[in-house]
Amino acid sequence: MTTAQHKIGSGFGAHSTADEVLQGIDLSGKLAIVTGGYSGLGLETTRALAKAGAHIVVPARRVDVAREAVDGIDGVEVDELDLGDLDSVRAFAERFLASGRTVDIVIDNAGIMACPQTRVGPGWEAQFATNHLGHYALVNRLWPAIEPGGARVVSVSSAGHHNSGIRWDDVHWRDGYDKWEAYGQAKTANVLFAVHLDRLGRDAGVRAFALHPGGILTPLQRHLAKEEMVERGWIDEDGKPLNPAGFKSPEQGAATQVWAATSPQLADLGGVYCEDCDIAEPAPTDGERVGVRDYAIDPEQAARLWALSAELTGVNAFA
Repeated sequence: MTTAQHKIGSGFGAHSTADEVLQGIDLSGKLAIVTGGYSGLGLETTRALAKAGAHIVVPARRVDVAREAVDGIDGVEVDELDLGDLDSVRAFAERFLASGRTVDIVIDNAGIMACPQTRVGPGWEAQFATNHLGHYALVNRLWPAIEPGGARVVSVSSAGHHNSGIRWDDVHWRDGYDKWEAYGQAKTANVLFAVHLDRLGRDAGVRAFALHPGGILTPLQRHLAKEEMVERGWIDEDGKPLNPAGFKSPEQGAATQVWAATSPQLADLGGVYCEDCDIAEPAPTDGERVGVRDYAIDPEQAARLWALSAELTGVNAFA
């Protein structure tokens, strides 16, 4: 399979911050939607984009918490959205479309990780439903407002996609459950979504990207016991991060999604997976968890997932 998955020498790296990748970029007059833009990487993304002049809409399940978190950041508004509830997704999109505004940037940042087996909607596995299907439905419902000729959709994935491809025979884990493999499937879905959306949107000048932000200790870890994080070498017995784990700061963790959303270096590119503020290389065959796995950027699997997602959600802006 030929691939555009090769570094372009962006000049940035793992330690670059969101503010650094935005230096010299003026986002005045641009509107961005950042799901989960009030916590962890999302909040840093919101801050950086707003500092560069963008107006940010932050859809949030916990509206009061979100408003408190973004208080003091100019140009930010909060609206209600629960990605695990397709009626909530539809209602948010309808409210936004009724405002008559257009969207320049969508960053699908919100997500859950390694949660206990949970079912939402019509019995869907929560990680696949929230991380992928909710964002799939959101972008498709917002499509009439997504600005042709320059808009970008950024799907926040993870190195967790190395854990699992799409379990085509059982995407909702009816047979058994493994929280890390379920997370991996959802993160692979985030990449495949960007691959096919880019294919569908590129003629209109709308490009899509997926990315691994890096390892960052944020509220994303809320479902993990302290003992499990100690065992994984992420924190010590006092709960402090361990440097060997290679964690980034939130400002560094937000950089790749901000870079993917705004960098002129990506003007003629799309449908690729990024990490450390550059396009990632294909994953090595020795199993090291860097780069992107072939199954996550396979255009045939991407098209298959899109069709499945359209069937499950009843939404397809391109049908």
